[in-house]
Amino acid sequence: MKRHLTEDNATGNRQTNKHPGTMNQKMKKNLKRMGGGGLSLEAFVNAKSRNDQYNPSLIKKQREFYKNAKCIRKYKKLKQQDPQNDPSASISKMENLVIPHEQHEEKLEEASKPYQKNRKNRKSERSLNELYERKREEDEKAKAEMEAIVKAKREGRERAESRRKDLKEKMLKKTKSGQPVMKYRIEHMLESIKASTS
Repeated sequence: MKRHLTEDNATGNRQTNKHPGTMNQKMKKNLKRMGGGGLSLEAFVNAKSRNDQYNPSLIKKQREFYKNAKCIRKYKKLKQQDPQNDPSASISKMENLVIPHEQHEEKLEEASKPYQKNRKNRKSERSLNELYERKREEDEKAKAEMEAIVKAKREGRERAESRRKDLKEKMLKKTKSGQPVMKYRIEHMLESIKASTS
């Protein structure tokens, strides 16, 4: 017995004539079991392309922002609940909420020694300033030396170029009749012979 396949025009599913509807039921069960029909191809591509904007630093900033906003909300609520609206009392309550008791005591102890901290800070600032000044002076010296070297090279190049120019001019001089002037050529030959012997 042959099975004749027919296509359901609405859904595009193939069914057999023997048991109409059984294929649809199986597909529906499978879809239910799998958790739905899944994404279409377009939805999948769009979802993948949206992740290009992923930036962990922005996420961290947002978290910090929301954390700060939460603390501010708590502070405002405490301020509203306080009958005298005493800001120092509400701040101390807020610090007790946010900071554990041991850390709060440590902060109070640190606040009682501002002079010592300031002295240390001043010393470190002074030493940092001295280091910065030394470094800047060294950089300026190095820069000045480099400029002097470059200037000397440029001057030497210009002198050599002017010497070559003069020599070329003398060697190319000609008489009225178009003959080369031999005086400068012989002088040049004598100079080169002297240089080679010494």
